[in-house]
Amino acid sequence: MSMNQPDGMNFQQWMASRCALHQTRRYDWNALKFQADFDPKYRRAQMRYLGTGGTGVAADTNSVPAEHFTFSTMIIPAGNEGPMHLHTDVEEVFFVLRGKVKVMCEKEGQHWEAILGERDLISIPPGVYRGEINIGEEDALMCVMLGAPRPVTPTYPADHPLAQIKR
Repeated sequence: MSMNQPDGMNFQQWMASRCALHQTRRYDWNALKFQADFDPKYRRAQMRYLGTGGTGVAADTNSVPAEHFTFSTMIIPAGNEGPMHLHTDVEEVFFVLRGKVKVMCEKEGQHWEAILGERDLISIPPGVYRGEINIGEEDALMCVMLGAPRPVTPTYPADHPLAQIKR
């Protein structure tokens, strides 16, 4: 899809094709199921709006095709986590809508962490490992943006158990 109106599509059709209504989305608990199958603490769900994000989902015909970045929401159940992972090609943004999330970042032996709450945001540059844990008592809900239409599938630290799992 292009930022230009496609031939054969009127303005109404074009704009409707660029709209992703919440009522037509469903949480995908299978996008990262390979992680949850390894350890239930990694169970999370993605709701895609723009592109497919970095979860490795090949296509989602119900999301607006991405041109410059992806956008989704993610539910992280209480006590669950997104494992440390690395995006080599894109900035990743987490914006917490609900809950309390601890974000950990690592690069070249250095470690940093912060607690994010409602309406807090972090932008993590490419080349920095990142992970998040829901430290609250309810499901956390956050927006996730990645700075490419189809990011390279993330990798895990070499010593992380998920590094050995093949999707």
